[in-house]
Amino acid sequence: MDDQISIQEGLSVKQQQIVTIAAFTANGNLVALDTALNQGLNAGLTISEIKEVLVQLYAYCGFPGSLQGINTFMKVLEKRKDSWIKDHEGKDATPVTTTTDKYERGRKILEQLTGRPETGPKMGAAAFAPVIDTFLKEHLFADIFERDVLNYKDRELATISALISLKGVEPMLQAHLNMGMNVGLSPQQIDHLIAIIHERVGQTEAAIAKTIYQKVHDSRS
Repeated sequence: MDDQISIQEGLSVKQQQIVTIAAFTANGNLVALDTALNQGLNAGLTISEIKEVLVQLYAYCGFPGSLQGINTFMKVLEKRKDSWIKDHEGKDATPVTTTTDKYERGRKILEQLTGRPETGPKMGAAAFAPVIDTFLKEHLFADIFERDVLNYKDRELATISALISLKGVEPMLQAHLNMGMNVGLSPQQIDHLIAIIHERVGQTEAAIAKTIYQKVHDSRS
């Protein structure tokens, strides 16, 4: 996704819209989401790119939240069509034709995101409920993250924005802030993301995100 970068090398105009679309989908504020979706289209996000964000978010805010977001987007597009606004459809995801084992593909993608080997014995939740490890690697990181409509950076941008807007998921937010930086989100871009959350979503959410990001930043220094 290429477009003009904002001042001080923060998020691009399109990336700023991904932040708000993801946040309002996650917290269920459909009125604000309606506005964010219109702004995203006006900023140049394609229909396919926005659909990809909304589909990915089901893995983080559940099918109900994702489907509500998709239904809201359908209404937005219908209204814009009635107003003779022609939005760019964009390209569909390229079908995955590889026959490589799906778990192995997901494992390698997760290694790219975390920056560490996914080898050795399973630990934590993966050891307690091994099927969740299978679902994460085969579905989330293979089926979803290897789709090519969005790159890893923009997928992490959407994920981080959604997790900031949810309650009680601070460990996952910390993990994905690390992943986001591993795939190229700069400190300036994360600061910009949190500033958008502060302005558009909520001061409490932004304050929590800032505290967690400071821990991540310090641990990487």
